[in-house]
Amino acid sequence: MTGDTTAEARPFLVDLRGVVDLLSRHIYSGPHVFLRELIQNGRDAITARAEHEGRRDAAWGVRIHPPTSAEPALRFEDDGVGLTADEVGELLATVGRSSKRDLFDLPRAGFLGQFGIGLLSCFMIADRIVVRSRSARGGAPVEWVGSTDGTFTVRVLEGDEASGIAVGTTVSLVPRPDEAELCSPASLLDLARRYAEYLPIPILVGTGGGSFDSVARPAVFALAGDARSDVRDAIAELGREVVGSTPFDVIELHSTATDTHGTAFVLPFPPTPGARQANRVYLGGMLVDPRADELLPDWSFFARAVVDSNGLRPTASREHLIEDESLEATRGELGAAIRAWVMRLAVERPARLAEFVGIHHLGLKSLLLHDDELAGFITRWLTVETSVGVMTIDELVRAHPHVRFTETVDEFRQIAGIVPASRAVVNGGYVYEADILRRLPLLFDGVTVERVTVSGELDSLDVPPLADRGPALELEHRAAAVLAEVGCEPSVRRFAPSDLASLYLADAEVLRSITRGAARDTTGQLWSGVLGRIDEHLPSLANGGAARAKLCLNWDNPLVRTLAGDVDDAVFDRTIRLLYVQALLAGHRPLRASERAMLTGALTDLVALSLAR
Repeated sequence: MTGDTTAEARPFLVDLRGVVDLLSRHIYSGPHVFLRELIQNGRDAITARAEHEGRRDAAWGVRIHPPTSAEPALRFEDDGVGLTADEVGELLATVGRSSKRDLFDLPRAGFLGQFGIGLLSCFMIADRIVVRSRSARGGAPVEWVGSTDGTFTVRVLEGDEASGIAVGTTVSLVPRPDEAELCSPASLLDLARRYAEYLPIPILVGTGGGSFDSVARPAVFALAGDARSDVRDAIAELGREVVGSTPFDVIELHSTATDTHGTAFVLPFPPTPGARQANRVYLGGMLVDPRADELLPDWSFFARAVVDSNGLRPTASREHLIEDESLEATRGELGAAIRAWVMRLAVERPARLAEFVGIHHLGLKSLLLHDDELAGFITRWLTVETSVGVMTIDELVRAHPHVRFTETVDEFRQIAGIVPASRAVVNGGYVYEADILRRLPLLFDGVTVERVTVSGELDSLDVPPLADRGPALELEHRAAAVLAEVGCEPSVRRFAPSDLASLYLADAEVLRSITRGAARDTTGQLWSGVLGRIDEHLPSLANGGAARAKLCLNWDNPLVRTLAGDVDDAVFDRTIRLLYVQALLAGHRPLRASERAMLTGALTDLVALSLAR
């Protein structure tokens, strides 16, 4: 074909219209990727030229000329290896070929492209593409013109047409009117920076006024052991860009399996529920996926990574990573680095680890139930609320290898005030905590767990001495008559502290019954009837049934002992009512209408007695 100046029309080997539709609808995320594909092809062509000539010129790069009123075509120029007439005909007419391997006969390493469809992405914004190229191997320059009507032409350039063409390739296209904004100087600069700011070649974007803006900036993905201050500053700036604020910490990442290196930035705030990890992945400095959620293990939800790799494989669109053994191996190595960071904090900076766990405790707890790997090394650092104060799980199992916990916050509030320190109880009522506590025997040797209930703890309290049983039973009998109107039973027990006169105790089923009763009193007739039928089918919880709330009176309290004596009925009734309401308020229980009336009546009587004096 060399020397032939006539244009020969030949059909594409595929239906071009169908291919463009496939690219735009099913492979690429949008027409904006055309610039990424051109930059990628230009970078690969420069790499191929360096291989061919055995040297790399620092001036070899890419220049992007936006359309202007005088020149409506966008021009993309690279100083790469270029194409001969035979190569351009075969390369640009066959979809699916890997130009870097088949035509240039070069190894895969160092090349970003894997599919010979990159140039066709330009048809998503233009109906005609013109490629002019001169090969570094010699020969006359060639021109390839492709059209969306399914044809292309190839011709060799001679004379004046060839005189101004240097080694490299120029792609020219006139964007369709609806895509013109995509090719404005501002859009081209933004896209070039997004995709190619870390490529190791000069990338210049025209301003439309004859000058150029440079895109490239130093590719700093990971800290070195003796990193200079400017490197650390660059990593810190990248972290603020990725996280949106100053990261809690940075973790250096490396994977020898795929020559991947980068940095993980620990979030200084808990991520929103369901948020993707949004890790940024580059291949050889070219952005592949700005929101890759498969790069790090699921349990590392608290980190956002930026990595560059020479071994991970992109999908056909080069916008995501292929889920294969390479990615799995990389994920394992990066996860190990994050795990090592947690362990270093535990040993070297435990206060800092406590701060980290405090920020991400809810997310960590949710994953502990499903991720044995994470549970094995993070559980001990989580904190729990106990009847003797807040402590880490590690401290808990050391001090109390038999872990006693409640299922609900209500139960914990009722029990916490009466259990001795030697039999501490853990509040398992918060999200995920009861399930985590049940798993402790699987994570710590010699640890056992037990769920405690209000009724069980009440039964474990001491009864009054035998000599005091008579007055105590009489106290229960008199108090029962007072409390019948609120469906509560008195029970006289001994417990510490002695200055605590009474305690309201109700297990979960009783509390649910009380809640249904309150709802029945405030809802309409329909739902009131439904709730009433529920109680009918749960006779043990209905008024007068076996399971009722308890007002536990402390026999060791002086006031309670006084009430067991010869006390006027009016004074006794008034005092029992006040103790009942006081116990409700101490247990953070809302007052029902009958209980508010009880409090108001008792206080009114006290005021009346005071005024009478």
